[in-house]
Amino acid sequence: MKHVPTPSLRTPAARLGAYGVILAAALGGGAVVGAAVGPEPSDPPAHDEHAGAVATPPGGSSATSDGYHLQLDTPVVDAGRPATLQFVVHDPDGDVLTDYAIEHTKELHLVVVARDLRSYAHVHPTRDDAGTWTVEAPALPAGPHRLYADFTPAGGDDVTLGADLGVAGDYAPQPVPDPSSSVTVDGYEVSFDGTLVAGRTSELAVTVSRGGEPVADLEPYLGALGHLVAIRADDMAYLHVHPADATDGPGGPTVRFAVDVPAAGTYGLFFDFAHDGVVRNAGVTTTAGTSGATDADVTTSDGDHGEHDG
Repeated sequence: MKHVPTPSLRTPAARLGAYGVILAAALGGGAVVGAAVGPEPSDPPAHDEHAGAVATPPGGSSATSDGYHLQLDTPVVDAGRPATLQFVVHDPDGDVLTDYAIEHTKELHLVVVARDLRSYAHVHPTRDDAGTWTVEAPALPAGPHRLYADFTPAGGDDVTLGADLGVAGDYAPQPVPDPSSSVTVDGYEVSFDGTLVAGRTSELAVTVSRGGEPVADLEPYLGALGHLVAIRADDMAYLHVHPADATDGPGGPTVRFAVDVPAAGTYGLFFDFAHDGVVRNAGVTTTAGTSGATDADVTTSDGDHGEHDG
């Protein structure tokens, strides 16, 4: 299967200047810019004052969780060109983790998302014997991004660690796009149907067609007909959602997901699917409501959603 490492992108209509200069003006000074695009400081654990105990942070919101720590050795890359990313994961004893379980055919899934939800890449790095992970990420647009390492230590539970990734270059801040319920990717029409409701399991059905005809021969990708990642817009918390049914053969055109969102608000949804030997991503944004809500609006990107490494 062909995997072309190109992220889902939306190019800003106008470039307003160098990324560092624009971000400095927007955030009020160079010291803030350094924090935004430089190495991420160690994140203190969240504290629940009412419970009097340490609360578990949302997935990917911290570089440290359950004693595991993500050390990103390449916190800044250049925009518009492939970039090598390198990192290690430390275990609760402080040692570099080298023993991983296989989940969805891989030891570790690496996801990079722009903070405006307009760029997405899902890649799979390789690990050397010492535990250092390396991957060539696709060209990313300038601006602040969030990087997620999704893995399971051998004999342990799923862990998602996050770190800020600065992408240097000309940068124009953009809002999250307006609502819609479908997006076109490389000639494929992808529709997202369902109402996401906070605090309960919601069904989301993703349907793929091409030229007005349903695509009934979607190919297995990482052990399923498609994969879905959800990112909460306000704090970039990460939810890795999987299809209701795994498969080892072609199927479609609809892939169904059981989605649990922890709170109402805006979420980016990124759907990976494979067809004709190529993995593609369809990125949209949905608004999750409360238990009294009706239909959830869905937002799409207005640019290209590329093929990428699987």
